[in-house]
Amino acid sequence: MNLFRIDFQEVYERHLCRHGHFGINVLHLIVVLVIYIAIFGLVGAVVDRIAPDNRVLILLGLTLPWFILVLMNCPLRVSCATAVIVLMLLGLYAVLPRVPVWVWPVLIFAMHHFQQYSHRIYPMRRNMDRYAEKYRKGPLLFVLLLVYELPILLNYLLFGRPDWVAGCSEIVDA
Repeated sequence: MNLFRIDFQEVYERHLCRHGHFGINVLHLIVVLVIYIAIFGLVGAVVDRIAPDNRVLILLGLTLPWFILVLMNCPLRVSCATAVIVLMLLGLYAVLPRVPVWVWPVLIFAMHHFQQYSHRIYPMRRNMDRYAEKYRKGPLLFVLLLVYELPILLNYLLFGRPDWVAGCSEIVDA
């Protein structure tokens, strides 16, 4: 498992084993979008102390290394969709009223718990043995999923319509 060179299709197929339901993908997308705005809020609070007039440009610049990873490892259409969504989120963040900085970690914490709760609403336990060796639970997998979750969700929701029905079962049994 290498954060800088992934097999996007394989990571996507792994995702379908626990997140094959359309509803959980929509809920996780909402969670991820709110968390991204909260991250902009946290980093923006630091940037405000250094260069408040250039806050949005600096935040945009700080997303570039992450986006380069996405561009190098994801299909072009997924990368483009990811760029559009992140730019829209950054624009939304720019027009939001300023809130106390403590609001952002509270939002991240709440969204994380909501994401965990969504697995109770849409329980799915498919055989993931195919991925167990390569994608071992731990810090590296956590970071890999953190980096690529938005592109994975966008791939599913925008370009993976056949997977809304097929899910993991056809992929694992193939």
